[in-house]
Amino acid sequence: MPVPLPSRKPPFAFHVMAKPTGALCNLRCAYCFYLEKEGLYPGKNAPAMSDAVQEAYVRDYIAAQDAPEVTFAWQGGEPTAAGLDFFRRAVALQREHAGGRTIHNTFQTNGILVDDEWAAFLKEHDFLVGLSLDGPKEVHDAYRLDARGKGTHDRVMRALECLKRHEVEFNTLTCVHHESAARPLEVYRFLRRHGSGHMQFIPIVERIPDAPDPDGLTLARPGGASTGQVAAWCPTPEEYGHFLTTIYDEWVREDVGRVYVQLFEVTLEAWMGMLPSLCLFREHCGFAMALERNGDLYACDHYVYPEYRLGNILETNVRELAASEAQTRFGRDKADTLPGYCRECPVHFVCRGECPKHRFATAPTGEPGLNYLCAGYRRFFTHVAPTMRFMAGELRAQRPPANVMEWVRRQEREAPPAGGPNDPCPCGSGRKYKKCCGVRK
Repeated sequence: MPVPLPSRKPPFAFHVMAKPTGALCNLRCAYCFYLEKEGLYPGKNAPAMSDAVQEAYVRDYIAAQDAPEVTFAWQGGEPTAAGLDFFRRAVALQREHAGGRTIHNTFQTNGILVDDEWAAFLKEHDFLVGLSLDGPKEVHDAYRLDARGKGTHDRVMRALECLKRHEVEFNTLTCVHHESAARPLEVYRFLRRHGSGHMQFIPIVERIPDAPDPDGLTLARPGGASTGQVAAWCPTPEEYGHFLTTIYDEWVREDVGRVYVQLFEVTLEAWMGMLPSLCLFREHCGFAMALERNGDLYACDHYVYPEYRLGNILETNVRELAASEAQTRFGRDKADTLPGYCRECPVHFVCRGECPKHRFATAPTGEPGLNYLCAGYRRFFTHVAPTMRFMAGELRAQRPPANVMEWVRRQEREAPPAGGPNDPCPCGSGRKYKKCCGVRK
């Protein structure tokens, strides 16, 4: 007999990623997992969220939050395709319904439509902009193409300069695919050189299904019953682990406190015993939903499929949907379905099995549900352990974690390998000296 889940009070706060144009986008990125979702809504909606849905969302989302600050996240598809007037109205509605709360806005864009008018608006209203940029031209243009199949790098760089010119706060979102995974330092140094002080590195993991999807989708759905081959553009777990550790080795020696890499910051949170700020690495999920342009609310941005539709905000209050039994169960399943192999892993406390969407591999124990990227994450989290412990200690002592840069250099100077280049590197990376710090001599 199934054991009933305990009732959950409505959450004090939750996050919604709103998609004012749904999956509609002016690009045709080869690896995009969302573009095909437009097929779920063929001809049913206007190109952008209606005034009724927009007002219901802004009003009820603010009212649902038992917190003094509320953050709206606008994404797509491509949100600039909704037009500036849509966001002017959104800001006006936020002011009308704020009720004394502080309102923040984040905005993820491919940059193609960003011009001086857009940048001036984003600056005036303190939007935090995420700009999708995969690195140097040849890396970015490998997959980020427009509708004519042309590369978009030059246009994105113009948008970047426009944001900088208007002093808009921005970060970069970089998709890690097969091409970029092979050039970690080139990607990292390019972003740093062009002024990105905050970086997100998002691994691209998709599968091509073995059989046609009933909804006509071309990418495999999440879930244990779904099968298919990993798409050619995806990095292998080993490539992803190498990408992360290579960038980390440069960051921890040169850029701590100057460049903020989302994954590195979240990893440090785990070493501090804090609740990770990124849902991927929390024990439970379910507090980050996706809103389609017609008002349909889904369990997660990666689970926009009919079976994960929670309801429509024009029919049911968004807080009620966020606190529903279906969403509670979805969030608990992340921990409940984790293989025993993961639970016994020494880096489980930071990894938590990452995103359930990626759990389609088989563990060495034969258990299903292992994260495809497990080997890469295990390598990375093991690699960073010594320096993470040091930075956590500095923070607890109320000293800057940037002290780790001198600590690493001192370790290298004071503890050269006694047995030669094949000895473990004294920095604690776990690699041979000749493959790690010895390369920098």
